[in-house]
Amino acid sequence: MARKTKKPFRHYEEDLVRRLKDPEYAYEYLKAAIDEKDEPRIFMNALSHIAKAKGVREISAKTKLNRESLYRLLSTGGNPTLTSLHAILDALGLKLSVEPKKKAG
Repeated sequence: MARKTKKPFRHYEEDLVRRLKDPEYAYEYLKAAIDEKDEPRIFMNALSHIAKAKGVREISAKTKLNRESLYRLLSTGGNPTLTSLHAILDALGLKLSVEPKKKAG
């Protein structure tokens, strides 16, 4: 009996990192993650994926944070200061902003 050859499995995270190289996709991905109000670690996980896509070494240089510190800040348990968060977002070409909630009709 001949076996069908399966296409190689493309690891989800590798594919995601590839797509996150597109700035518009990265923006929408992070925006969706921040809307998960009950799970702040989803935002940090998304930010970590975007940092990997853009290159942690490059972000480290732009933020003046060493790579180990950057990895720690972007980890699931990471708790960056507002200053660090601004620096990371700036290195990614993004900014933090606040907007009013939309009132229910």
